[in-house]
Amino acid sequence: MMNSRKTFFIIFICALTMTGCDTQEQTTIDGGLTLKRAIQTLDSIYANYSVSGTCLLRENYPSNVSDYTAMYLASEEQKEIPNQYSYLWPYSGMFSAVNALLSVTGDKSYKTLLDNKVLPGLEEYLDTSRNPTGYASYISTAPQSDRFYDDNIWLGIDFTDAYLNTKEEKYLKKAQLIWKFVESGADDKLGGGIYWCEQKKISKNTCSNAPASVFALKMFKATQDSSYLIKGRRLYEWTKKRLQDSTDYLYFDNIFLDGKIDRSKYAYNSGQMMQSATLLYQFTGYRSFLKDAQNIAEACYNYFFINFIPEEGEAFKLLKKGDVWFTAIMLRGFIELYLIDHNEKYVNTFNQNMDYAWRHVRDKKGLFDTDFSGRTHDDRKWLLTQAAMVEMYARLAIIK
Repeated sequence: MMNSRKTFFIIFICALTMTGCDTQEQTTIDGGLTLKRAIQTLDSIYANYSVSGTCLLRENYPSNVSDYTAMYLASEEQKEIPNQYSYLWPYSGMFSAVNALLSVTGDKSYKTLLDNKVLPGLEEYLDTSRNPTGYASYISTAPQSDRFYDDNIWLGIDFTDAYLNTKEEKYLKKAQLIWKFVESGADDKLGGGIYWCEQKKISKNTCSNAPASVFALKMFKATQDSSYLIKGRRLYEWTKKRLQDSTDYLYFDNIFLDGKIDRSKYAYNSGQMMQSATLLYQFTGYRSFLKDAQNIAEACYNYFFINFIPEEGEAFKLLKKGDVWFTAIMLRGFIELYLIDHNEKYVNTFNQNMDYAWRHVRDKKGLFDTDFSGRTHDDRKWLLTQAAMVEMYARLAIIK
């Protein structure tokens, strides 16, 4: 039997052979400009969200702790507790943002920022009081908070990317610790899949299974351990079977244990399945995965963008108003696919949106609204929205 290293090499060569040597199409993206914008936005975040004496950040700007309810939590009781610092999910966006800048630039100052500020802050959320160890939704010195599998998965992806960028084992060890926690959230109900929340095991969500597939596939890339490839493919196939809308290739939000499906469609769910399918194509060479990714990409383009005519300039496809971080996660899928099939349509459209947002959606503090048309404005700017903007500008800078 071949060992996993040889298996990886053969699969990789097969994938390259089937991909071919297509000439990359020219994009309209100015990488230098988008990188500059990413850096400026990162500076704006630290100028407006930092908390003196700690690596932690505020959830919003302006900060209004007593008048804010985080609607994305599972526990009603936890929602009502005023907190001085950001919850884990928004804070984790800073890990993704700085990681993206490190990946694009190779600049060691971003690794220093990661090691000396972002990750020490992240460790405030690490919960070792419950087994297995995982990251909680709020800092460990506060009353015990819920632990979400998807929150941990996003961190696992970032730790794996940090390892791939630097080859430093400390990042891989963190990813392995998180993978153990994530696997504890799986069982045989509904034929497999991972729950959303450790304390509320009532549904299995696309947001905890699609990115878990991406996480596993990136771990395969990092370790060349074929068991991760098997697990990543299994999660992809379970999610496709249980949660894809067969009429348009997009993905529903979750399935309850009684089989009832929440049919809401969010950009990040389909975006992660797009990225997973592309990675599976890279690692197996099976063109069915590439076709899946391309179908999802076109469906996302048709569903999450609308025709828009600005007051000045030509009409273009505008991102619908929604969670900007969901949009950033969808971009990961588009970029992963672009690096394989070189179809510039989607990344060019994203770049148009980001260029327009810089000129029409950014305020005097250097912070962004959620409406990319620039026609409505937010009184309160969420940390995760700003981190997502850094990530998107940085990721677009890698496109040639």
